[in-house]
Amino acid sequence: MVETLLAIGIVASIFVGFNIGGSSTGIAWGPPVGAGIVKKTTAAALMTFFVFLGGWTVGRNVMDTLSEGIITIDLTLSAGVAVLFFIGTGILIANIFGVPVPTSMTTVGAIAGLGLATDTLNYVTIAEIVSWWVVTPIIGFWVGGIIGRYIYPEVNRRVQIEKSDGPLLILDRDGTIPKPAFGPNTTWSEIGSTAVVLVIGCYMAFSAGASNVPNAAAPLVGEAGLEANIAIVIATLAIGFGGFTIARRTMDSVGGELSDIPLLAALFVMVTASTITTLLSWIGIPISLVMATVMTIVGIGWGRATRPVTFREAVTRDTEQSEIVPGAITAEEMEGEPAAPIGEEEPEEVLNAGDLFNPRAVMKYVSMWIIGPAVSTLLAYGFFILVPGVA
Repeated sequence: MVETLLAIGIVASIFVGFNIGGSSTGIAWGPPVGAGIVKKTTAAALMTFFVFLGGWTVGRNVMDTLSEGIITIDLTLSAGVAVLFFIGTGILIANIFGVPVPTSMTTVGAIAGLGLATDTLNYVTIAEIVSWWVVTPIIGFWVGGIIGRYIYPEVNRRVQIEKSDGPLLILDRDGTIPKPAFGPNTTWSEIGSTAVVLVIGCYMAFSAGASNVPNAAAPLVGEAGLEANIAIVIATLAIGFGGFTIARRTMDSVGGELSDIPLLAALFVMVTASTITTLLSWIGIPISLVMATVMTIVGIGWGRATRPVTFREAVTRDTEQSEIVPGAITAEEMEGEPAAPIGEEEPEEVLNAGDLFNPRAVMKYVSMWIIGPAVSTLLAYGFFILVPGVA
């Protein structure tokens, strides 16, 4: 009976990890794949390796919080399997609405529901986690706002990330020993920019592993039946499988509904969101990478759009003569041209740019951050109340 239940739990863990891989790989590697800098198969392979690295190192802190910190008792095998079921339900609901699932928040909600039903919830820990859920979007927005207002326009003028025709590297067979060489159109600038894009993509994959591997692994760790190392490997393989399969579609479409920002802006978003997520995972806070990503995108667009307004005008509210357009960051016509100084009107190309983000899409993301964990908490609470023997 125990072996059968553990097998069911492993299957549930693989299902959760598979879906995490599908969404997280698109977020981490969608922009580089879309720019033609890396192929989907290479992106999935890099994603798998760095997800494992993130889960094996920083992710252990999050795993401790999920398996021991949220409730005052150890998860039993049957309770862990039930929790994985509710995480999967949360993923299904998010997929129905067509938005990336806040997996970490859904996992916390399911375990908190168990704690409420069994009167074992650690209110101090859950309050700390929820407070970070409130603070993180604010941090992402304001860091993005500073980047968009003061940093991105100047970097965008000086840095061009382009993909030349033909392969980046070739194998030179003229000598005795074949050695790698530049492709026919490759430049040192392209080599440098490609390396930066790959490093940032790997960093985001590491961050995704730190925050998401515990979601698929923690419910089966400890008294539930699996050693942490084995659970991490299973979760990583499942995430990698999702990266090689269903993520191929999300890598094509990621960002299409929320924004249409240039690759350079996407790299700023990736670095900011990954840093926020990795730091919080390091201190053991289960956090959604999607949350930091979305709010950083919004923040960069807001900061870029408010450049026509000086700080003094913003404080005094004397902004009637300045036009603020949310689509400023998408103006590809501005690449290579000097950005207007802060306080001056933007050129016509910027004023005519499309919207940076779809407000309805942003609201749908934010609503899922609330609905996802709330639904998993209520379902888990009701289940463990009705079937107390499972806990």
